[in-house]
Amino acid sequence: MIDNRKKVLIACDSSRTLLDFRGKLIEELLMKNDVHVFTPKISQQHVRERLQIMNVTVHENKLNGSNVSIFSDLKYIIQLYNLIKEIKPDIFFPYTFKPVIYGTIVAKLCKIGRITPMLTGLGYNFADKTPKKRLVSTITRVLLKFSLSSSKRIRIIFQNRDDYQKLMASGIIGVKQQAFVVNGSGVDLTHYDYSPPEIKQISFLMISRLINAKGIKEFYEAAKLIRQKFSNVRFKLIGSYDDNIDSINKELYASIRSGEVIEYLGPVDDVRPYIKEASILVLPSYYGEGVPRCILEGMAMGRAIITCDSVGCRETVNTAAKQRNGFLIPIKNVAALASKMEYYLKHTKNILTYGLNGRSFAKEKFDVNLVNAEMLKIMQVD
Repeated sequence: MIDNRKKVLIACDSSRTLLDFRGKLIEELLMKNDVHVFTPKISQQHVRERLQIMNVTVHENKLNGSNVSIFSDLKYIIQLYNLIKEIKPDIFFPYTFKPVIYGTIVAKLCKIGRITPMLTGLGYNFADKTPKKRLVSTITRVLLKFSLSSSKRIRIIFQNRDDYQKLMASGIIGVKQQAFVVNGSGVDLTHYDYSPPEIKQISFLMISRLINAKGIKEFYEAAKLIRQKFSNVRFKLIGSYDDNIDSINKELYASIRSGEVIEYLGPVDDVRPYIKEASILVLPSYYGEGVPRCILEGMAMGRAIITCDSVGCRETVNTAAKQRNGFLIPIKNVAALASKMEYYLKHTKNILTYGLNGRSFAKEKFDVNLVNAEMLKIMQVD
């Protein structure tokens, strides 16, 4: 009997995303393929155990996806080169910036037959920035253009059309490249099931790493404004404070941790209990999102949202009158954010209505099964 199973190598910059963002896709791939993952060290034991049960072969590295380190990055490139030479994958699927840039270059050098890099957001690399970030951005753009240079073996995946158009306008990719757009990472509607939001004790929840681009400061300042008028409203923040080029400053971090305005819960392994307790999900992100996973999770569980009219975020809001599931606000606009928070406090019935609309919108557009079906076609393994 002929074995037609292919070897798929997945590369990421955080082991936390393997199951949360790619778990269902990996399950689909495993039906007809052998799957290897090249990931930074897995710190969560349940992730390691689950991958073992799934028969995924894990190869760990010490990549820091958030910071610039020439020595560390070179070590990563060499390790990936040796790994590809060893396992000889048929398909290479890198996602996030460093795995996409370095991985695609190495994969082309090793002559892998099918390379499907996925850009899950462009981050601060395509926005206004400080001189330090501008230098990093320039280097990133040059490397990205080189790595994605036209090849019949490369099929580029975007999570929103804005990112595709931005790279076209920047000359990083052209019409010759094979490019595809999917609806984010999708969301598992069976895992994130609906629950009625709390409308008597209203709370606003934000789920995000503590970096400037996510709008942490705006959430904090808007919460201060609302608490001056509505003392019984709660504001909660979930996310890690990491060593990142765009991390919030220590003063803001200290103010958040004090708990006087926001209840800071740190990173959590399972956001579902916290979304269930929340009334509204907030993400005032400036730029750089693929399609924010936290918003999709909130929509799936029936939560109204407030987010920015920015790349990726705008994909999650249906503004049709009878299907509205939340609000889009201008970026870096504390007053607008506070205004929409106040709207929900004064129109509590719409918290329920918008939440139900969000669940329907997630089912129609962002169901992980629909997204993964597209992914498999692009990867040509369906």
